[in-house]
Amino acid sequence: MSLNDTVSAERVHIAFYGMRNAGKSSLVNAVTGQSLSVVSEVKGTTTDPVKKAMELLPLGPVVIIDTPGLDDEGELGGMRVQKARETLTKTDIAVLVVDGTVGYSELDRSMCRVFDEKSIPYIVALNKCDLIADKKARGERELYVSAVTGEGIFELKERLGAFASAAKAKKDEKYIVADLLPDGAHVVLVVPVDESAPKGRLILPQQQVMRELLDTHRTFSVCQPEELTRTLSSLQEPPAMVITDSQAFERVARDVPESVTLTSFSILFARYKGDLDALIAGADALSKLCDGDHVLISEGCTHHRQCNDIGTVKLPKWIETYTGKKPSYSFTSGGEFPDDLSGYRLVVHCGGCMLNEREMKSRIERAASQGVPIVNYGVAIAQMKGILARSLRGVRK
Repeated sequence: MSLNDTVSAERVHIAFYGMRNAGKSSLVNAVTGQSLSVVSEVKGTTTDPVKKAMELLPLGPVVIIDTPGLDDEGELGGMRVQKARETLTKTDIAVLVVDGTVGYSELDRSMCRVFDEKSIPYIVALNKCDLIADKKARGERELYVSAVTGEGIFELKERLGAFASAAKAKKDEKYIVADLLPDGAHVVLVVPVDESAPKGRLILPQQQVMRELLDTHRTFSVCQPEELTRTLSSLQEPPAMVITDSQAFERVARDVPESVTLTSFSILFARYKGDLDALIAGADALSKLCDGDHVLISEGCTHHRQCNDIGTVKLPKWIETYTGKKPSYSFTSGGEFPDDLSGYRLVVHCGGCMLNEREMKSRIERAASQGVPIVNYGVAIAQMKGILARSLRGVRK
């Protein structure tokens, strides 16, 4: 991935919902101009959510999600419906596809209520309008379309574009770090290259921070932890900030003067797309863990686990060293995140760089609603290394 690409987590997510055979997949294909989804007269052709990152005019970079039918039946069908509903945690804009020849079902109406409850902007696409003689949309949310003839598709895309522009404008108002820095500031980025670093690539938070610094006309130096002292001494004046990978926090803190703001990529992402205050509060729960307490360690991406993986190896060791206790652990990754967190004493989550803001906040809110503390990797590591207060100076606004 190049620095010019828009990563999926930063794209507006548009999901299509509806009953089986309402024409969701056909409409997705008509809107995208691609055979993104398999279509058939057989009910339930879409068995799992289908996601596609793409450029869609006039919307720009988006992720399109086609979901299984809300009325799928049987044990397997129920699992498909659950998968469809899980996409609501990441949906920025929803399209409810209703068979215009039949009208709303109770499930359709219940989805409208869910969209309203979750503050998800949505459009109701009354499909198959080529088979309807008398077309009278009721309200500004409704729009008659035909995936077969193309009627209404242009207007649907224009409405989605208006929603997407509003969502993008909101995203563009937020910064990862630039709003914390004076104009023309110089930043030092500490990037360990070890067995967990992807060969030939930088991880996503590092790429995004670099691109933002370039876009806002700040400058930066990049080094590994063992090169930090030499890098700092080579500068004519101290940097405005040092940002480190959380795993190197302890070593970097020793080498950075107290007068220089120090934080981590993970803490910056907690501020950018999570809830930094909630995650800081969650750090207090680390010292209260007891033997046998159940801890969930969750990552938003899926990757090959290394022998010294941070989530499954390093964090449990650090937690046990810090607490002197032996908790038990569960691990999840990617889109897997439990609905029921009541059995956990603490959730330790990654920085969420691969999740969009809505999904990351949804996970934090889910934990809060069930009274389960949640902390992210960077905040947790800083707490356990005794440098959390320092890592937050100059970061909290």
